[in-house]
Amino acid sequence: MKVLFVGSGNHAKISPIIKAQGDSLVKAGVDVDYFLIKGKGIRGYLAQVRPLRRYLKQNHYDAVHAHYSLSAYVASLAGAKPLVVSLMGSDVKAKGWHSRLVRIFSRLYRWKNIIVKSKDMAEAVRIKGVKIIPNGVDTDLFVPMDKDKCRQKLGWEEGKKHVLFPANPDRPEKDFALAMQAIKLLGEDVIIHVFKDVGHSDTVFYYNAADTVLLTSKWEGSPNVIKEALACCRPIVSTNVGDVKERLSGVEGCYVAETREPEELSGFLKRTIDMEGRTSGRDAIISDKLDSRQIADKIINIYKNAI
Repeated sequence: MKVLFVGSGNHAKISPIIKAQGDSLVKAGVDVDYFLIKGKGIRGYLAQVRPLRRYLKQNHYDAVHAHYSLSAYVASLAGAKPLVVSLMGSDVKAKGWHSRLVRIFSRLYRWKNIIVKSKDMAEAVRIKGVKIIPNGVDTDLFVPMDKDKCRQKLGWEEGKKHVLFPANPDRPEKDFALAMQAIKLLGEDVIIHVFKDVGHSDTVFYYNAADTVLLTSKWEGSPNVIKEALACCRPIVSTNVGDVKERLSGVEGCYVAETREPEELSGFLKRTIDMEGRTSGRDAIISDKLDSRQIADKIINIYKNAI
């Protein structure tokens, strides 16, 4: 089976999350190519309709898989068939017009193979027949490691408590300001680290070096960073977004705040920072069948249905 992934290429390469899914499909025997859209905003994306149409005429694919709604609009207008659409969170959680435009395109172009990442995304997009398939986590890459060795590798200061903010703080929807407010309530002995200019394969060292992982997003679909931290058996504190509550349910040492108050987040951080040992997060990933290989099988079934 030969599949074309269509997604943003504005950062010179495909999103690590999308690439990870592509890699898992390759391991399952699927031939995956990438068409990267290098343009910003609606106009930038629409300028790629003709190039994609030409590309599809010159190359045969059994299915086209568009990631994020803007890529799906381009693929639809370029005549990509059969088309599989993955909505990733911001498509339906950011502004009201996003989800309305998704519904309009899904009707006009008869999208029959739509993937969302969580139940609340399915409720928000309000399209019948969507498939809820979270992104999988590579349990071969994300494994528990020795905390002290990881800190030495990263050069983190000894004698301090370390909190990992697993996102780029420049992205407003990640609400780094709220994270900082919660951290300041803990005192001067706590250092926060972020994912900025960190290679995907290197993030495993950050998870394992951290005393706890903190997510303060305003919205999410099914955040991979939560599943990666679980696979590394790390304590987690998060706002109640996407499917986080479902993922952390029953995992001791992991907490979901019911409010967006820094005091509540800080209280949970105090518990996790002083926690000894590992969580049972990896067991939760395995029992919930969120290994990337198992998710790849579900995606392949979507392709077969589309074909």
